[in-house]
Amino acid sequence: MPVITFEGKRYECAPEETILEGLERQGVLLPSSCRAGSCQTCMMRAVSGEPTPESQQGIKDTLRVQGYFLACMCKPREDMEISLAATSEKRKAEVIEKRWMNEQVIRLRLKSEGFDYIPGQFINLVRAEDGLTRSYSLASVHEDGFLELHVKKVPDGRMSTWLCDVVEEGDELEFFGPAGDCFYVPGEPKRNLILAGTGTGLAPLYGIIRHALSLGHDGRIFLFHGSLATEGLYMVDELRALAKQHDNVQYIPCVLHGEPPAGGKHGAIDDLVVQTAREYMNGARAYLCGDPPLVEAMRKKCFLAGISTRDIYADAFTFVPQAEG
Repeated sequence: MPVITFEGKRYECAPEETILEGLERQGVLLPSSCRAGSCQTCMMRAVSGEPTPESQQGIKDTLRVQGYFLACMCKPREDMEISLAATSEKRKAEVIEKRWMNEQVIRLRLKSEGFDYIPGQFINLVRAEDGLTRSYSLASVHEDGFLELHVKKVPDGRMSTWLCDVVEEGDELEFFGPAGDCFYVPGEPKRNLILAGTGTGLAPLYGIIRHALSLGHDGRIFLFHGSLATEGLYMVDELRALAKQHDNVQYIPCVLHGEPPAGGKHGAIDDLVVQTAREYMNGARAYLCGDPPLVEAMRKKCFLAGISTRDIYADAFTFVPQAEG
C-alpha cells in the first residue's frame, strides 16, 4: 500500500482509497468540502511522488507544474510526501450580523477590510479550533461593504450547526479565498441571462444578478429559485422588489409541492426553467447553483435548449455525510 508522509508522519493508503479518505481514517483532518473535485478546498502539494492525472484536473497549469493536486481525487500509485497548499492566505472577519431567513437558513454578514472578490465566487470558512473547512458562496457585492453568506443548517453538519447555533455577532472567523468561476462576465450587456438555483444556491445568484445590473446589463434576466415547498424559499420580498426596479428582470419562485407564492410556479425547477425561458435561451448565458443532481439536470436541458456548454457556469453544493457544514 502507498505510504503518504505528511508533517513528518507516515500514513498508509488502502487500495482505491483517496489521500483525503486515508488520512481522515487515521485521524488527520484536512481542509475539504465538496469531495468531488470542484471546490479545490482540499488542494495539497506533492513534495515527492507523482499525483495522479485525475487529481490535477481543473487546476491551473501554473499550480499543476508545482505539484499541486486535489486530495479528494488522488488515489496514490506510489509513496508520496505531501504538504498543505499555500495558494491563499487566511484572513479574519468579524460577524456583524446573523439573522434567520427561514427555519433552516441563516444570513451571516462579515466584515473584512480590503478583501477583493467577484460576486458569485465562494470563500472557505475555517473553524480555528480544529481546522474544519467548508465552502460558502458570496451573496454580496462590493457596494454592500460586507461579505454575505447564506448557511443552511444540515442535520449532523458540523460546520453548519456551529455557524447556526454557536457563532454569534461580534465573533471572529477565519477564511481563505476567493475561488470559483461562477460569476458575471461583462462585455455583452444585451445577452440574456438564465440564473437558477435551489436552496442556498440563491446566494451566488443574488450576487451575480446585482453585479450584472450594476454594470448596466440590459438583456433579459431570469432568476429561478427552487425549493420543495414555499416555506423553504427566502428573500422573496427582496427579489420581487429587485424585479420591480428593473424591467428586464423576471423573478420566478418555484416549488415542487404545494402552492407556490404569488407569481411563482409549481413543478420541478429543471423543467420550469426551460418551459419559462426557452425562447430566450439560444445564445444565452446560464448560471446554475444548488443540489448536484438538479444542477446536472438543468445543465443538460439548458444545453439542449440552445445554450453552449462554454456559457453554462455551475456551482453544485455537495453534502458530506457526518462531516458537512
